[in-house]
Parts: sequence; structure tokens; C-alpha cells
Amino acid sequence: MIEFKNVSKTYPNGTKGLKNVNLNIEQGEFLAIIGLSGAGKSTMIRTINRMIDITDGQLIVDGTDVMSLKGESLRRYRRKVGMIFQSFNLVNRSTVLKNVLASDVPDMPWWKTLFGLYSKQQKIKALEALDKVNILEKAYNRCDELSGGQQQRVALARTLNQNPSIILADEPVASLDPIIADVVMSDFARINKDLNITILINIHHVDLALKYATRVIGIRAGEIVYDGPASEVTQEVLNLVYMGKAVPKSTDKIEIEGMVINND
Repeated sequence: MIEFKNVSKTYPNGTKGLKNVNLNIEQGEFLAIIGLSGAGKSTMIRTINRMIDITDGQLIVDGTDVMSLKGESLRRYRRKVGMIFQSFNLVNRSTVLKNVLASDVPDMPWWKTLFGLYSKQQKIKALEALDKVNILEKAYNRCDELSGGQQQRVALARTLNQNPSIILADEPVASLDPIIADVVMSDFARINKDLNITILINIHHVDLALKYATRVIGIRAGEIVYDGPASEVTQEVLNLVYMGKAVPKSTDKIEIEGMVINND
């Protein structure tokens, strides 16, 4: 499904984001990528949808060399790779339903997009996506009326609405309190199981990674230092990944974009 072959990423300032990464991911796996800030977690998942281009090696998805894609072929490829961010990226003044329908925009004529002319079938599909994340009753609420956890569920529904075979999530629960973060992670696990969608989550909280993911990738300074079942992650493994530093949990204070949030 997804294959990293000696993949490296060097940024213009000389920083090594990834170093000779080799990885095989099968359809339907649920992976959590853990490591210190700056270890390369975000770089790894963002290379899969070409938000970041690799500098060496090959990244192959469903038999296609991702770096060979351009123009229309790249756009079509990205349609099957959903991306979820910690900041939700919703239009707060619009309704929940309209935010989910926004995932249909790339495949619509410009004039239909301009006037918001969605078909009945599109609306039904969007409502079904909301139902899959248990937030159907909020379909006609404005997004700025929702809690952080509800907004993240809307972002997940919007991604599901594009019928992806892969979902990439970059710190999707980092700004949520522990109880809501647990609920959102359970949504990911259920969707992974029920829909057989491959899910890769870059996650700060190790306790949630071990609770919900089936496979864990530990990355340190751009290199994979652990790749195996979540059930086999030991304190020795965590010491290797975090270089002996304290392992972050969902109840810790965490730093997000320069702000410290107390998750208690």
C-alpha cells in the first residue's frame, strides 16, 4: 500500500527531516508515529500526500511513485489521501454540513462551487459522513458553536466524505482535553476497523497511541528506531525513542504553536 524506500528529506537550511527511512504499510493498518518534537513525525506523514517533497529515495503508494505525479494526476491522487490537522481548518461561520460538503469542491464545476449548488446525493453522502462520527445532529449548526472535540469530528467527517483509502492525521488531538481526545481517538479506531481505511497518526500523547493504534513507529532525529506492534512497546523502547526524557501523556502540559496548554 505505502512503501518508503531509502527515503530522506533535507530542508533548504540543511536540517535532516528524514534519514534513509524504509517502511512498508499495508491497507487497513492503524499506525501511530511517536517521537520528540522535531524528530520528523510531521515530515513523514506529509511526504505521503506531497505536502513535503522527499529529496532522496522512493515513496510508492499503490504501485505509483508519488514524486512522479504532477498536475491532474497529483490532484486525483490527493483525493484518496485525506489530511486532518490539529487546527481543524474549518470555516467557522458556515454550517457543519457545508464544511463537510467542501470536500466535494475539487470535483465540481466552478459555477456550482460559486453558488453552493450541491446535489441531493452529495448532501446525503455528507450527512452519512457526519453520522459515522456521531455528530449528525449538529449538521445545521455553525462550526463556531461547537466544542473543540466536535470540530475535530467535523474535520474527520469532511475527510471521510472524499472517500479516502488513506487518512493522515497531524496531531489531531493535541489541543483537546484528555476525555475528548480519548473519544476522538476511538472514532479513528472505529473508522479504521469498519471501513478498512489506512490511518497514520502523528501523535504527541504516547498513552493514546498505545491504547488505540495497532502498530507504532518510533522516530528519533529523522530515523526509525522502533517499528512494531503497540502491544510490544516497552519502557526500553520509549527510552530509545525519547532519549531517556519524560514520555508525554494526554494529561501533561503540552506546547502547541508557542502556547502552553494544560491538559488536566
